[in-house]
Amino acid sequence: MNDKRELTGKVALITGAGSGIGRATAQLFAREGARVVVCDLNRSGGEATVEAIRAAGGQAQFVEANVARAADCERSVRETLAAFGRLDVLFNNAGITRRANVLDTSEAEWDAVMAVNVKSIFLMSKFAVPVMAEQGGGSIINAGSGWGLVGGKDAVAYCAAKGAVVNMTRAMAVDHGPQQIRVNSVCPGDTDTAMLRNEAAQLGLADTALVEAGNARPLMRVGQAEEIAQVVLFLASDRASFVTGSAYVVDGGGLAGSA
Repeated sequence: MNDKRELTGKVALITGAGSGIGRATAQLFAREGARVVVCDLNRSGGEATVEAIRAAGGQAQFVEANVARAADCERSVRETLAAFGRLDVLFNNAGITRRANVLDTSEAEWDAVMAVNVKSIFLMSKFAVPVMAEQGGGSIINAGSGWGLVGGKDAVAYCAAKGAVVNMTRAMAVDHGPQQIRVNSVCPGDTDTAMLRNEAAQLGLADTALVEAGNARPLMRVGQAEEIAQVVLFLASDRASFVTGSAYVVDGGGLAGSA
């Protein structure tokens, strides 16, 4: 019987996979036949993701790494190859946010948001691209945001970072298309994760305030991590074989506007 799962035989490295969208994507990829390297700075979260994948019959390995450091990114790719022998999919998902305007954002906060959200993609890709090129191709998916396409209130560092992600994705697609490496970004709207609840806390709002605010979107809710993961799966799979340089908005119609 043929294995018709989307990612059979592929190896995926996912950053920020200890929770939220990263964890949901890692679990989905494993169900679809991929061997998954779970990369996160949070050891307990990352190991919990790996345990869940293995309990479901999948293959996974944990790598503890600070993706804002070149040495950790290089080691993550090296350990992926040591564990599974190849690298087909890189999902640059790790991210943080600081909800503040330019006056209230410190230099240290700005640097941290840019390092985790943008520099990490540069570094991980720097070490992953040569591996993929030698194999004859691969897929890189970068975590953008709806706020990488439009501005948002009290989120200047985050908006700047995600805008950079969307356009660096296009540049990478141009550079590495001849090597058969597809590079796309996924741009979620508000998604029910710990990060969204942390944003509410930063703004001095109730824990569920931003989740409830999703009622104003055309689909009248925020997204679930698994829904974002499904789009990442498409971009990682051979179904997206002619898709590169694109920014896929997954936001329940938030950017479409409303009456």
